[in-house]
Amino acid sequence: MKVYKLSEKVIKQSNKETCDTFCYDEEVVLRVQPEIEKVEGVELIFKALSDATRMKIAYALSIEKELCVCDVANIIGSTTATASHHLRLLRNMKLAKYRKEGKLVFYSLADDHVHQLVSIALVHSKES
Repeated sequence: MKVYKLSEKVIKQSNKETCDTFCYDEEVVLRVQPEIEKVEGVELIFKALSDATRMKIAYALSIEKELCVCDVANIIGSTTATASHHLRLLRNMKLAKYRKEGKLVFYSLADDHVHQLVSIALVHSKES
């Protein structure tokens, strides 16, 4: 049997997106609250991908396994300096990796997890 602790505070009824009465399941809160620490820093991944240009780059890298900085610049319609800036940020966030071949620099997604994030976000955005 669940025991709910009720407070005396009643939320305004005009806002239908919240409970009319403030209460919580103490057992659930005590079980979940310590686990919340695990998400620390994860928001930085989403912050990096929340930029439209970086998301386009990540998506392009999910289509092609590897792209030269010059290819990325042409794909997104920017200068190589702009493309390089965004690629460097993705690399610093461990979302992309690079390799040099002579004077060329090639980028790819860091791993399949990043590919999955991009793919899932794309599928989710298409749902109505």
